[in-house]
Amino acid sequence: MRKFLTVAAAAALCFGLSTTLQAKTLKLAYDADPVSLDPHEQLSGGTLQLSHMLFDPLVRWTKDLGFEPRLAESWTRIDDKTMRFNLRKGVKFHSGNSMTSLDLVWTFDRLKKSPDFKGLFAPFEAMNVIDKNTVDLVTIEPYPLVLHQATYIFAMDSKFYTGFDKNNKSKSAIVKHGDAFASSNASGTGPYTVMSREQGVKVVFNRSASYWDKKSPGNVSEIVLTPIKEGPTRVAALLSGDVDFIAPVPPSDMPRIKKNKNTKLVTMGGTRIITLQLNQNRVKEFKDVRVRQAIVHAINNKGIVKKIMKGFATAAGQQGPKGYAGYKDGLKPRFNLKKAKRLMKEAGLEKGFTVTMMAPNNRYVNDAKIAEAAASMLSKINITVELKTMPKAQYWPAFDERAADIMMIGWHSDTEDSANFSEFLTMTPNTETGYGQYNSGNFANSKVDGLILKSQSMTDPVERSKVLQEVEQILYDEAAFIPLHWQNLAWAARKGIGVEKVVNVMNFPYLGDLVIK
Repeated sequence: MRKFLTVAAAAALCFGLSTTLQAKTLKLAYDADPVSLDPHEQLSGGTLQLSHMLFDPLVRWTKDLGFEPRLAESWTRIDDKTMRFNLRKGVKFHSGNSMTSLDLVWTFDRLKKSPDFKGLFAPFEAMNVIDKNTVDLVTIEPYPLVLHQATYIFAMDSKFYTGFDKNNKSKSAIVKHGDAFASSNASGTGPYTVMSREQGVKVVFNRSASYWDKKSPGNVSEIVLTPIKEGPTRVAALLSGDVDFIAPVPPSDMPRIKKNKNTKLVTMGGTRIITLQLNQNRVKEFKDVRVRQAIVHAINNKGIVKKIMKGFATAAGQQGPKGYAGYKDGLKPRFNLKKAKRLMKEAGLEKGFTVTMMAPNNRYVNDAKIAEAAASMLSKINITVELKTMPKAQYWPAFDERAADIMMIGWHSDTEDSANFSEFLTMTPNTETGYGQYNSGNFANSKVDGLILKSQSMTDPVERSKVLQEVEQILYDEAAFIPLHWQNLAWAARKGIGVEKVVNVMNFPYLGDLVIK
């Protein structure tokens, strides 16, 4: 077992021993554990969940999708390109170092270098130090989502990450799926530190004695996270009392939890789109819009929602869900097998062809079953799919390599805005800007790129919505990807665990505020 007993960890241990009577341990089971402790290594839901445990953002989302102060006590618009953040004083990192504006600027500059995050921060020119406790966040053009993006800025301890590790590598290096210093060592300002970590087996977190938020109601001094890949096994562990809190909950097992007198189910409508991407660089047939349209028409995503998701999802025809700026009423799911076969014939491919597909088996709800169903559906138009599923720890490196012709990707817009989907999933891949970082289909449309860039400086919400709706229409007409469904959210816990107070539509449980009775 790899252990990380830093100064912060030792302090947390002492804290746990000194408050034994009040100490509460949470036994938590997710479908997978964090693949890295680096908050900038991978832009994923798992990374952001971990970030809210070990680090703190400038601001964070509330349940009603407003913003509340965290490391920034307040903020003020200085001009149409500048937002000033007044930092909380007296905040300590887990290492014992004091947090200052220099740490925030260091963190921001590192974000701009991250392959996964730099596209998100492309609209920003700089973060500037005003004084020890004040920074200005400056955009290149007027930008409507400054506070949305500030939820991604989790302060890192610049002194802790400065210098060289035992292998003479920079401690600040961002190495995807590698063994960098930041991948296995962390010093943030968050409510928890990592006491021990055995990848794929168990992670133990302890409450930080120096945590700045003394008003937090949280009383959990220790969290033991055990990854349990199989949904029914997770549910069985909860019902038997082996764990206290699980996520996600398979739709087929929800009745068991509801019926049990000792457990409770918390559900919420979701905005994460689950999709399949068609790699046009690997498969020449995918360059033909008729083939892509045929595939979209061959996938019965309403059937997937009904039979596999047990109705606990919403079939999708576009990226952003209803309520988002780019949502367009007319863009509906379009299963039509006859039309799919006709399109294949028009393309001269009625005899079909063979492709490979990869999907995770522990990242999204029923992900492997969904992939199997999609492969079966494609066989109806003579597309033979060689499917391979794997745990997410192995899947993400394969995804980054674009290792299959069709790949599954789910995306929740953490800015709660339509443009975020395109910035990562459907803009032309560009390693310099970071746009299209998760576009494994290599779809490219210059008009889509231009419209998304235009939307970034539009402050009129009505006009901006029209631009984003135009983007969705183009993607729909071009069959840029295969939309499956928006995945709903479900958590379950034993009674007495106050999960309903800390879960949210972003699926970043604020475990630092969790109360166990």
